[in-house]
Amino acid sequence: MAIIDFFDRGWRHSPDSVAYVSGERTWTFDEAGKLSCRIAHALLRSGFTREAKAGVLSPNDARGWIGVLGIWRAGLAWVPLNPTTPPADLRRVIDAFDCEVLFYHPSMAPVVAELAPSLPKVAQYVCLDDAADGNPALAEWTAGLPDTKPRVHHEMDDVVAISSTGGTTGAPKGVMNTHRSLSTCLAHLMMSFQYRGDDPIVNLAALPMAHASGVISLAATARGGTVVLLPRAEPAAILDAIERHRVTEIFLAPTVVYRLMETPGLTGRDLSSLRYLLYAAAPMSAEKLRRAIGLFGPVLMECYGQVEAFAGVCFMRPEEHFVAGNVAPDSRLTSCGRPYPLVTVEIQDDDGRAVAAGQSGEICVRGDLVMKGYYAAPDRTAETVVGGWLHTGDIGHFDADGYLFITDRKKDMIISGGLNIYPSEIEQVIWSHPAVQDCAVIGVPHDDWGEAVTAVVERNPGARIREDELIALCRKTLGGIRAPKRVEFVDSLPRSANGKVLKRALRERYWAGRARQV
Repeated sequence: MAIIDFFDRGWRHSPDSVAYVSGERTWTFDEAGKLSCRIAHALLRSGFTREAKAGVLSPNDARGWIGVLGIWRAGLAWVPLNPTTPPADLRRVIDAFDCEVLFYHPSMAPVVAELAPSLPKVAQYVCLDDAADGNPALAEWTAGLPDTKPRVHHEMDDVVAISSTGGTTGAPKGVMNTHRSLSTCLAHLMMSFQYRGDDPIVNLAALPMAHASGVISLAATARGGTVVLLPRAEPAAILDAIERHRVTEIFLAPTVVYRLMETPGLTGRDLSSLRYLLYAAAPMSAEKLRRAIGLFGPVLMECYGQVEAFAGVCFMRPEEHFVAGNVAPDSRLTSCGRPYPLVTVEIQDDDGRAVAAGQSGEICVRGDLVMKGYYAAPDRTAETVVGGWLHTGDIGHFDADGYLFITDRKKDMIISGGLNIYPSEIEQVIWSHPAVQDCAVIGVPHDDWGEAVTAVVERNPGARIREDELIALCRKTLGGIRAPKRVEFVDSLPRSANGKVLKRALRERYWAGRARQV
């Protein structure tokens, strides 16, 4: 299937049903589908050809997402842009990925006006609402054009999205995903979100549609479900939306789940409609996961993937969080599940050889899920995809039951006194303390050891805990070598738009002028 076929499947079966709720505005499948057709015709009329790049700069808004549908329908490649990204970084991405079209939300008009003089490759600007700075409004730009599907042939290996990597380990790269790779991702999601034919389906898009939430929402759309868009992932707004719209599924980063659990009045909320709370994008504390299951019920489902293997390498269904009727032990909860059916996952050593269950190595992935490559970077592609295997940069192992465990990012590993130390096992211990909301463990320069283990900790609101308490907790559980030598408390950790802690940003101030490669 072409990526647009997933929307069209829902449109064909439920034309009068509500496809999107954005603020107080609702869009039926017929309204959204017809607008996406007019957008596609406008792009083709303007001379934009197959795989031309079109960016969408907008907070979560139905018009912005319908713009993405129009881009796909015309055979173009979508460049996701997050409105919280600093203007200088936006300019770099738009220019580096050769964007020729830029759709933007009216709230972003000042940023677009600032950037436009330095974006010579952008030939067409379209404001999603009123005309701004001489650029046409979407309604004006598409007026009078057909609201029927244009005759566009889609090749399965055509690029449909060029996504900037999170930049947690270096400068962002442009990941090229195709009809084939994203269709495989959606097939995986539809396998894991299991509904009967008459079940209501309501997806809540609280994280940015410009990242995983948009593609994940298509699994609901393909079944004729409704997608409710929130402009920001604010805990109270998420809980309000679940109650008001009877939400059945939501994707959240662990840090947002942590904040939800601390929301006053949570236990009095009616969350009975929720069937799937998909957590992904970062590791989750086993202790907090156990607490989340107690608060939200048996609805937690884990997903592990990367932009390079989009959102669908491994998953752990809600029932797998239990063993013999009880919440599973940490030996299961710290897993990221088992591989999806349409992908092959292997643990390889430094020589590219598969290792046995229980042995650690790099997690490598093969199959139609894997990206086409990095945009305009064949050397980087060749380093990452070797012999058909995507080298994820994650270190992990399988257990005897086929569950995958991620030890750490290869470049996050700390080498202290010649010993390899994996931050994730230290973070699990720190997360277990009730005063801790989130944390990140990094290595900082040390003249004798090379790197010293350092924990950067974000406390729960109003909570108190001392540095020596956390160090003692880690020392008792992990021993002196792996225990942090220092704990720094911060109001908030730096995060990507999807909630992933940016360890590179934490390390920068310690490693400025030093030789560590991150």
